[in-house]
Amino acid sequence: MQAEVERTRHTDTHRRQRDTRNHGERWIQSAGGNWATIGRRSRGGRRVHRQREKRKGKSVGLRIGTLNVGTMTGKGRELADMMERRKVDILCVQETRWKGSKARSIGAGFKLFYYGVDSKRNGVGVVLKEEFVRNVLEVKRVSDRVMSLKLEIEGVMLNVVSGYAPQVGCELEEKERFWSELDEVMESIPTGEIVVIRTDFNGHVGEGNTGDEEVIGKFEVKERNLEGQMVVDFAKRMDMGVVNTYFQKREEHRVTYKSRGRRTQVDYILCRRGNLKEISDCKVVVGESVA
Repeated sequence: MQAEVERTRHTDTHRRQRDTRNHGERWIQSAGGNWATIGRRSRGGRRVHRQREKRKGKSVGLRIGTLNVGTMTGKGRELADMMERRKVDILCVQETRWKGSKARSIGAGFKLFYYGVDSKRNGVGVVLKEEFVRNVLEVKRVSDRVMSLKLEIEGVMLNVVSGYAPQVGCELEEKERFWSELDEVMESIPTGEIVVIRTDFNGHVGEGNTGDEEVIGKFEVKERNLEGQMVVDFAKRMDMGVVNTYFQKREEHRVTYKSRGRRTQVDYILCRRGNLKEISDCKVVVGESVA
């Protein structure tokens, strides 16, 4: 599939500057920091992520979250108010159900980059606090289920990927297409750059991690299903870790979806295994919703 790629005018200048540093990738990998993630979903929980990156004595703190909004129609200002209240800088959103490939202000100093082909289903996006919009080097809209933004913040290259996986009842072909698109995005990102994937995977990676210790921790909800196995397989292919599973939390701080008495976790945050040591916390925060 041909991805729609949008680059800002200063991208080429940045690349020329970066190419002159032989140690560029090593420097990015060695950038210190802490990540604290909180999370959320409009139908149960919420997830937000704090990341600290240090360079030459400077510390830049970011809060990055993920949210299945159900639809963006009529929710822009409410979403912006929530981000302002929770001090969220970057938010990945799924099921936006907005047709088109644009960037628009949603109020309160936040801008949404989005992509969708149908106003009745799917659609993904990334919301940025206005002060970080100028840091965007590239927007890659792969499909109405996968898109990514590349930012440069204090010399650190940060790639934020928003995804919305097909639900359990969807055709296998559609599921395989989604994972192929996610593979495509990861393979296009240099190994020395930071990657954070925030996705509604519609799957459960399962409790325990026997045999999969390199990519998942011990703390999950429910047993693994086929969709969850696909998450684990992807993490192994791309040498990534499923961040949520490395932190012991009460169930209410792990559950991201509630329906008719069912409580489960289907939203996950992934990052390169080499960056796992920089993460200090990851949990679902209850008490907020976007109606």
